[in-house]
Amino acid sequence: MDRAQLAEFLRVRRERLTPADVGLPAGLRRRTPGLRREEVATLATMSTDYYTRLEQARGPRPSRPVLTGLARALRLNDDERAHLFRLAGEQPGPPPGPPSDVRDGVLRMLARLDIPGIVLDAKYDVLAWNRQAAALLADFSALPPKERNLLRQRFLHGRSDRFGPDSTREFAREAAADLRAAAATYPDDPAITALIADLLAGSQEFADLWAQHEVSRQQTLCQTILHPEVGRIDVTCEILVVPDRDQRVILYTADPGSPSDQALRLLDVIGTQSLT
Repeated sequence: MDRAQLAEFLRVRRERLTPADVGLPAGLRRRTPGLRREEVATLATMSTDYYTRLEQARGPRPSRPVLTGLARALRLNDDERAHLFRLAGEQPGPPPGPPSDVRDGVLRMLARLDIPGIVLDAKYDVLAWNRQAAALLADFSALPPKERNLLRQRFLHGRSDRFGPDSTREFAREAAADLRAAAATYPDDPAITALIADLLAGSQEFADLWAQHEVSRQQTLCQTILHPEVGRIDVTCEILVVPDRDQRVILYTADPGSPSDQALRLLDVIGTQSLT
């Protein structure tokens, strides 16, 4: 354990955070930059005295649960979390689960696009979307958070009728292999465990694919979408990776000037008004 470097790392990371970053009110008469020590201690579910001693390089060696709480409280990414563990003399181990917070810059980009776009986490939860994606795929705001998952929609809720048969088969195969990779990356995440259990219990198609033990990360995908308002749309799904969040931005594009491109432009005008 490197007490001096651990103390310095904790202090620097604490001072870089603002109350707004962690959902706390700023309050008045805040004399120190960033968060207060007691605020970090509360977020990490530990005593202020214990955290203070760690920051002063005189605390005992923190346990793995304590380090996990500190990583969560300080909003560390995977690389920073691993560094924290090593400073405390521990091996990092797998991250607890895929992050669900989306960068403000990614949200701004989605809002300004004139093509459909969504943000997925490692287990295919839809974390963010723009209005074009709502018109093309589904009004995700009308769904409970648990149901904003492309795998649940595909395997459990019969949404495959909105897509061409070839693209739905390919998506199903690649998604099952992708989910197995996510399960290996986050073996302790209860949400992934529950998702796999529900898919195995509710879909024989998924169970058959899961039994093949394919493992891969989805990179790109062409799909045929049979839209109830504008008809057939052939799209290419371009995947942009956000590495420190293990998230992917999926952009739905069509060949310029093609009927599919014209259909996407029509959806941009229609929006979600006819769907709601």
